Amino acid sequence: MPFLTISHVTDYRYRQRVAFGDHRMMVRPLESHDQRLIDATLRIDPVPSRVRWLHDVFGNSVAIASFDTMASSLRFESIVRLEHMPGEPHTTELEEYARCYPFTYASEDMPDLLRSIERQHHDHDRQVDRWARQFLAPTGHQTDTLAMLTEMTKAIRATFTYAARHEKGTQTPTETLRKRGGTCRDYAVLMIEAVRSLGFAARFVSGYVYNPTPRQRVVGGGSTHAWVRIFLPGSGWVEFDPTNGIVGNKGLIRVAVTRDPYQALPLSGTWRGAPGSFEAMDVSVEITLDPSGTDAEARSFTPQQEMMTVC
Repeated sequence: MPFLTISHVTDYRYRQRVAFGDHRMMVRPLESHDQRLIDATLRIDPVPSRVRWLHDVFGNSVAIASFDTMASSLRFESIVRLEHMPGEPHTTELEEYARCYPFTYASEDMPDLLRSIERQHHDHDRQVDRWARQFLAPTGHQTDTLAMLTEMTKAIRATFTYAARHEKGTQTPTETLRKRGGTCRDYAVLMIEAVRSLGFAARFVSGYVYNPTPRQRVVGGGSTHAWVRIFLPGSGWVEFDPTNGIVGNKGLIRVAVTRDPYQALPLSGTWRGAPGSFEAMDVSVEITLDPSGTDAEARSFTPQQEMMTVC
């Protein structure tokens, strides 16, 4: 099993000293049976007057930092070490009634899944609906649920053009379809809306992506990354990364799972000062893979260290 060290640094610079409001951080990976947190350190400069931790409505770990000093720079550094236990797509098992689409979620699950099924973007011309339905089998034939979702995931990877974008926010699904391209978060939003149009419960995931082996290259790696979780009876929440065509959690480290992207910002906060004081923000993520914890194929290469831009 791979052991990873993730260093996530964000630097803000100002032309003169400013005061800081509360800052909200979501950088601590979620602990589960497939990812075990060994150690987590959060360093902030200037040192905040208070840091408190809480779980949001989805159970994500959130840190709130408060400040009582002024400064011309602000730095957040998260260093995490964890063990990752990736699964393979063939280990995904569906209940008999859910193996073919369409199906209906169990009555005991529906109350908790409803908000994750609701559409969040207008689709007046049903562009997203039409795009999603092209992956269904022709009338009179059965649609294999997992095969259909896998095909959709890989189709985005194969037919859309990835382009990193540093501006905040996401494109609408119809905009992504029109441009035939976008960032990882744009792809995630498109796929979420597409599968929701088919009645699936889907959520937005923010985290990190890394190369599990030297032979596999991923897009958007070494940075904050975004993908999708879909609830499939029998396996629960299953990962789908349309940016890289990945099904399952191989190479994916979850930090936050939310209903919509705006709920999963890694870092947000306020400052007070003279107009034009803000100068720049720099973000870097370094992911070091310890080969001693990987499979036999990966043991022949040296630890990798990657630095890439924000997805």
